[in-house]
Amino acid sequence: MSPPVIAIIGRPNVGKSTLFNRILGAPSAIVDDVPGVTRDRNYADGLYQGRPFRLVDTGGLDPSATEGMLALVRRQSQIAIAEADVLIFLMDGRIGLTPTDHEIASLLRGVRKPVFFTINKIDTPESEPLLADFYRLGQDTLYPLSAEHGLGVDDLLEELYHLLPESTGGTDTSSPPRVAVVGRPNVGKSTLINTLLGQERLLVSESPGTTRDPVDTMVNYAGRSYVFVDTAGIRRRGRIERGIEGYCVARALRAMGRSDVVVLILDGVEGITAQDTKIAGLALRQGRGCVILVNKWDLRMGDPEARDRYTLELRRQFPFLSWTPVVFGSALKPDAVGKLFSQIDRVATAFTKRIPTGRLNKFLQQLLVDNPLPVRRGKPGKAVRAAYLTQVAAKPPAFAFFVGHPEDVLKPYVRYLENRLREQYDFPGCPIRILVRKK
Repeated sequence: MSPPVIAIIGRPNVGKSTLFNRILGAPSAIVDDVPGVTRDRNYADGLYQGRPFRLVDTGGLDPSATEGMLALVRRQSQIAIAEADVLIFLMDGRIGLTPTDHEIASLLRGVRKPVFFTINKIDTPESEPLLADFYRLGQDTLYPLSAEHGLGVDDLLEELYHLLPESTGGTDTSSPPRVAVVGRPNVGKSTLINTLLGQERLLVSESPGTTRDPVDTMVNYAGRSYVFVDTAGIRRRGRIERGIEGYCVARALRAMGRSDVVVLILDGVEGITAQDTKIAGLALRQGRGCVILVNKWDLRMGDPEARDRYTLELRRQFPFLSWTPVVFGSALKPDAVGKLFSQIDRVATAFTKRIPTGRLNKFLQQLLVDNPLPVRRGKPGKAVRAAYLTQVAAKPPAFAFFVGHPEDVLKPYVRYLENRLREQYDFPGCPIRILVRKK
C-alpha cells in the first residue's frame, strides 16, 4: 500500500520548502528568499515514529493567476491538492493575513480532506499575538511554528501522526533504478517525463530554466518501477548566473552522480553543440550508465538521410561514448517510450553486472594468447602466468588487472582489454574502469 500523501501549499515565499526540508530532516528542496523558487511538485518519502508518508512541496499558489509561469505553477499546486490525502496550508505570520491567503482558504473550503492551517515564522513569545489576525479565517485550531528553527514542527507532526497508517513491514527492500534526465535547457527533459507518466506531472514552458529542483518521479512501465529524476538544464559555465541558477546546476550534477542511468537528451533539429559534449563528459566522469535520446526527431522524418548524418556526427563528437545506445524519437510521442525503456533496462542490467573470477581468468588467458603482454627477458609464458583479472566493483563495473610489471601495460593495451570485455560480456552504455596493479 502506498503511504499517505501530505501536500504543503500556500502563496509564494511563506516558507513551504523550508518546512518541507525541516519535516524530512534533509535539504531536499532549494530554499531562497526570492519568491517562486519552487515550481514543480517535489516529492520525498518520510517516516515519523515508524509511520511512513510521502511529502509534497509545491510552488507558490496564486488562485487568480491565469497566464504565464504563475498560471503553470497554480496548475501544479491544484494537482497536488487533488491527489493529496492531507493538506498543510502554510501562511506567513510576520506578513499577516493577505488577500491571497483568503482566496486559498476559500478554495480549500470545498476540499473533503484534513487541512492544517499553519502559521510560519512564529519563533518567539513576542510574535504569538500575530496569530490573532489569522482567526478571521474561521478556524478554531491554528498551528504556529518556525520552519527555519524547528519550533512547533513536532506539535504539527504529532497531529499528523494520528492520520498515518502503521507500517505493515515486509516490504520489498530492493530499490528501482534511478534514471537522471539531463541536457541543455529547453531540450524536452520535463516533457519526456510527462509523456512517460501520461499526465502533466512536471511544469513545461518554452522559457528555458523552468525546472530548478531535481524532481524525483516514480514511473511504472511493463511491470517494473523506475525513479526518473528531472534536472535543471545545464548551461555553459560562463552563462550560469550566481545564486539560484548556480545552485540548481550544482544539484543537477549531484542528481546525476546518484543515478544508475543518465538519459542525455539532444536536440535532433538544432544538432550537437559543444555544451552537449561537456554534459556527456560529465556523465562519463560520474561513472554513470548512459542512454542518448535524440529528441524532436519527428520534425526530420521527411529526410531519409538525416539519421545516418546525425549518427556520424555523434561518433565524431562523442568518441568516448561509442558504446552508448542511441534512441531517435520525440519526447511528445509515446511511440518512443518502448524503445527508450528497452535501452534503459539493458544499461541498468549491465551497470550492476558481476562476472565470476574463474570465468574472467579463462577469458584472460585466451586474450593473452591472442595479444600477449610485453615480453620480459624473452619469457612470454611467465608474463601470461603472472596476469590475473578480477571484478572489484559494480555501479560502474570495475576490474583489477594484476601483472608482474604494471609500468609496461600502456593505455592502448588497457583499451584493448576494455573492448574485449565489452565484446565478451556485453556492457552497453556502461563505462568500464580497469585498474592495473602489481601482482
